Amino acid sequence: MANSTHKRLVIPGPVEVRREVLDAQTAWMIGHRTKAFEELFASIEAKLKQSFFTQNRVFIHGSSGTGMWEGASRNCIRDGKKALHLVGGAFSERWAEVSQLNGKQVDIINVDWGKPHTPDMVADALKKETYDAVCVVHNETSTGVTNPIKAMGEIVHQYEDTLFLVDTVSGFLGAELRVDEWGIDVALTSSQKAFALPPGLAFAAVSDRTLARAKQVTNRGYYFDFVEIDKLLQKNNTPATPPVSLMFAADKQLSDIVAEGLENRWARHLQMRDITTQWAIAREMGLFAQEGYRSPIVTTVANGLNINVDDMAKFMGGKGFSMDKGYGQIKGKTFRIAHMGDMEISTLEEVLSGLDEFLGV
Repeated sequence: MANSTHKRLVIPGPVEVRREVLDAQTAWMIGHRTKAFEELFASIEAKLKQSFFTQNRVFIHGSSGTGMWEGASRNCIRDGKKALHLVGGAFSERWAEVSQLNGKQVDIINVDWGKPHTPDMVADALKKETYDAVCVVHNETSTGVTNPIKAMGEIVHQYEDTLFLVDTVSGFLGAELRVDEWGIDVALTSSQKAFALPPGLAFAAVSDRTLARAKQVTNRGYYFDFVEIDKLLQKNNTPATPPVSLMFAADKQLSDIVAEGLENRWARHLQMRDITTQWAIAREMGLFAQEGYRSPIVTTVANGLNINVDDMAKFMGGKGFSMDKGYGQIKGKTFRIAHMGDMEISTLEEVLSGLDEFLGV
């Protein structure tokens, strides 16, 4: 993007958005109760199903991923029943809080930041207690940890009444995810991370089991009522006014993602992860996330050289990049290099070269 005031985003969301995708938002406005909108909705829906690897419905909603947290918690956990939340970072912690603030009973399995949850942890918990849902973050953006979702799904679906709810806000379209094959009942995400769209849209692949459960819940709320959202989805529409311009951008971006190929997109992210982790190790910076569970979307560098992250960010800003300084309780002790969305390896190499210049390498 040729603009001297624009700093290319190397933060874990919002991420850099291609000019062609931004331009798609400038299409003439259409009414959301028209045939033209139904056709737009249907086009997006079909490509989302391909991208989620699901035969089930995919909700399209005007909100952040946080809204879909609330929707999943409200619709999937019945009164008097419990949810199990797996907490190991800022965002998994926040989702558990959302469930509690919606009056749900919550048990938590905590792990230290930088560590994954394991299938054995889930298996042990389900042997001891009955849960309406197990809630886990696919890719914990604060720590750079990717949890073993496939193996967890195999455990959870041994329990007929337990739904498997997955936050894949940063994971979707950057890390492998196969909703139906992995037994995921709700896979929720949003637009501004590996999807590489502007913020403002949320999506959720939702199973038939989830809809049956939602119908058993009395107080599903209004804006995130899964039953009502599904009813309008059958007509290629939404209950409330959707962000139409963002949907034009989503339609364009999904066409390009399908053309790239999901496996190719996943492979590109893995390659960028490996380049970044090798850089951090070679510079004796260290890596925060446990080996074997390091994210293909964002690398959390352990800052072993104890650099001043504010100085680093200012220096990189002069190079035309907006950089992260770490998140939450590990801010400054770490910093994150986001390599997600439509970032190319050449751009990542430019970022790492700039960091080397800052380090005096």
